[in-house]
Amino acid sequence: MSRELLNKLGFIVERRQEVAKLIVDPEVISDQKRYAQYSKEYKDLGEIEEAYLEYKNVLDNMDSSRQILREEKDEEFRELAKMELAELEERQVELEEKVKMLLVPKDPEDAKNAIVEIRAGTGGDEASIFAGDLFRMYSRFCDQQNWTIELVEVNEGSSGGYKEVIFNVSGNDVYGTMKYEAGVHRVQRVPQTETQGRVHTSAATVMVLPEAEEFDVEVKESDLRVDSYCSSGPGGQSVNTTYSAIRLTHLPTGIVAQCQDQKSKLKNYDKALSVLRSRIYEQELQKKLEADAARRKSMVSSGDRSAKIRTYNYPQGRVTDHRINLTLYNLPDVMNGAISEIIDALKVADNAEKLKAGAE
Repeated sequence: MSRELLNKLGFIVERRQEVAKLIVDPEVISDQKRYAQYSKEYKDLGEIEEAYLEYKNVLDNMDSSRQILREEKDEEFRELAKMELAELEERQVELEEKVKMLLVPKDPEDAKNAIVEIRAGTGGDEASIFAGDLFRMYSRFCDQQNWTIELVEVNEGSSGGYKEVIFNVSGNDVYGTMKYEAGVHRVQRVPQTETQGRVHTSAATVMVLPEAEEFDVEVKESDLRVDSYCSSGPGGQSVNTTYSAIRLTHLPTGIVAQCQDQKSKLKNYDKALSVLRSRIYEQELQKKLEADAARRKSMVSSGDRSAKIRTYNYPQGRVTDHRINLTLYNLPDVMNGAISEIIDALKVADNAEKLKAGAE
C-alpha cells in the first residue's frame, strides 16, 4: 500500500512540473481562462507535493530503522530503532489519511468567490428577523476568515431584519466553504412579536452561487432587457429621485437580477450583471450538483434549496445540522459567527462520500 501510494503521488508531482512549464508558456499566458486554470492547478498540486516529500522521507526512515533491527547487535541501538519505527509508523498512518483527502478531486468551483442570497420564509415578521440574524452570523464568520462582504440588494422587513438580502463574498476558497450553507434554515424560539411567550418555528432560505467570471458565462447585450427605476427604502419610500436602480432580465432564460445599493447607475448595472451571470451559471451547476449527489446518495453538498439543513433551537441553546446529525450546544457562539466546526464536519462527511464513491 505505502509504495503504491508513493508511486501515485509521484505521478502527481510530475504533473506539477508539467504545469509549471505551461504557466510560463506565452500562448497560455495570452489565454486568460487557461492561465487561471493552470495557475490554480499548480497551487493545488503544491500541497500534494509537500505531502509526497514528507511521506517519502517517512518511508525511507522506516526502511533504515528496520535495517538497524536486522543487523545491529547493540541492544541500546535496537531499542532506539524500535522507538523511532513506532513513531514513524504512527506518522505514516496520519499522512496516508491526509493524502487520501488531498487526492479527492477538488470541485473547480470551490476557489471562486460567492454570491449569497438570504430570503425570509414561513413565519412572517419573525422570519425576516431570523434572516437578519443569519446575515449577521455570516458577516461575522466572513470577518473571521478575512473575507470581504459587499451588499448587492437589500429589502428590509417591517419589524427588523430582511425579507431579502443579497451580498457578494470575496476571498480565498469562499464558495468551497459557503456552499454547505445552501438550503432551508429553521429557527425555534419565542418571537419578539409574541405576547404569550409561545415558541414558534420560522424559516429562511439561503442560496449560495459561485461568482461566474466573464469567461464562464457569456451574456450578450442583445439578450438583456434593462429597466431603470428609483431606489426605494423601507416602506417603499424613494431614496433618491434619479433612476439609478437597475433591473436586468435575461430574455432567453427569463432570469432577473437587480441592484439599487449604489448611487451610480453604472455600478448598479455591473453588480446586477454579476448576479445575473452567476444565476445563469448556477442553472448548469445545479444539474451537475444534483447528478453528483444522486451518484453519491448524499445531500451534503447537493445545494438543494428545498432541503431543511439546520435547526437553531433557542430554548435549548442547541444547533442541529440534519445532514450529518451533528448537534452542538453553543447556539450563542454559532449566531456570532462560530460555524467553522459545523462546516469542517460537513467537509469531512462530503469527502468521505467522495472517497467511498471512488472506491466503488
